[in-house]
Amino acid sequence: MNCDEFVELVTDFLEGALSEEDEQRFVGHLTECPKCEVYLDQFRQTIATTGELTPDGISPDARGQLLAAFRNWRRQ
Repeated sequence: MNCDEFVELVTDFLEGALSEEDEQRFVGHLTECPKCEVYLDQFRQTIATTGELTPDGISPDARGQLLAAFRNWRRQ
């Protein structure tokens, strides 16, 4: 597994939605890649900090800014 594949699977890993084979590959990559270990830790910290945001829990302006940021990121 490379780092790009790892990033694509982070959410599924945290939700326990990976197949056994993919989970083993994911964890195996973690043992060999300190940068992805940091990325996973940052992802967990973000989740812990933000909790579960609902559409009603965020202002329309903030929602628009977040959506724009994600759209711009995907284009890169």
